[in-house]
Amino acid sequence: MTDRPTTGTHPLDHLVLPTPDLDVARARLTALGFVVAPTGVHPFGTVNCCVFLADGTYLEPLAIGNEQAAIDATAAGNVFVARDRLYRDSRGDDGFSAVVLATDNADADHARFVGAGLSAGGMLSFSRAFTDTSGKSDTASFKLAFAATSGATDAFLFVCQRINAPDVDRTALQAHANGATGILEVVAISDQPTEQYRLISISANDPAASGDGGAFVLPRATLSVLDPKSFTARFGIPAGSSTKLRFAAIVFAVCGIDATSSLLAANAIQHDIAGTDIVVRPASGQGAAFIFRETQ
Repeated sequence: MTDRPTTGTHPLDHLVLPTPDLDVARARLTALGFVVAPTGVHPFGTVNCCVFLADGTYLEPLAIGNEQAAIDATAAGNVFVARDRLYRDSRGDDGFSAVVLATDNADADHARFVGAGLSAGGMLSFSRAFTDTSGKSDTASFKLAFAATSGATDAFLFVCQRINAPDVDRTALQAHANGATGILEVVAISDQPTEQYRLISISANDPAASGDGGAFVLPRATLSVLDPKSFTARFGIPAGSSTKLRFAAIVFAVCGIDATSSLLAANAIQHDIAGTDIVVRPASGQGAAFIFRETQ
C-alpha cells in the first residue's frame, strides 16, 4: 500500500472518466497502449475498468452497469453516482468528471469541506471485489468525501481513504506498451481560473497554496487550471464551451517517446506533436486529451 501522509498536501490518487460503455473504453485504451484491468463492479450501479500506473495513480473509466441501482443510489443520497449523472446530463457520456486525492482521514476532510462551504454532499463508504490479471481477488474498501463549488456541473473533486487495500500484485497491470509510468499533470479549463484556486487548495489540504501561474504542485502530479485561450495555445486543441471548471487533459510520463509514437501509428491512433509532447485528442472511450511526455 502506498504511504499516505497524515498531514500536508494530499497526493493525486486517480481520475474519473465517464464513458457510455466499458467495452468502448477498453478497446480505445488498449489501442493507446494501456493494460486495462478486469471490470470492477460497485454496489451502487456503476462499473469501471481501471488503468493502473507505476507511480500509484490510476484512471477510472466509469460506466453505468445497472441503471436501476444507480437511480436508487442517487435517491438515497449517493453523491458519487449523483455527480456522475449530473456530469453526463451536462457534458455527455464521454468525459473527465473528477480528480481524486488520497487521504488517510476522509472524515476530517469532509468536516473541512463543510466548514469552507464546499461540501458536495454526504460521505460515502463502500467495498467492492478486486481481481488482478492472474485471477487473484480481494476486497477493496473505501471512504470518500466530496467537494465542489455551488452550481458546478462539469467537475468535482473528492478525497479517497483506503480502509482496506487489495493484497494483489498489480505489476502486470502496470506494464503498458506505450511506456506510460505515471501522471505528470492534470489540466483543467476555466473561464475564470483564479476563482477555482480556493476549491483546489482546500480539496488538496493546502490552504496556503496560491496556484502560482495556475499550477498546484501536488505529490505525484501537478494540477493546472488554464483559461481557454491558454489551453488551446499550449495543446492545439479547441477548449470547447464556456465552463466554470472542466478537467480536460492528462499528461503521462513515458520512458521512450519514439516507442510511444510508433505504437500509436501502428494502431492507427491519430496524434500530433506539440513541442516535445505527443497529443492525442479526446475520442469515444477516451474522455480527455492524452499527452505523452518523455521523462529521464
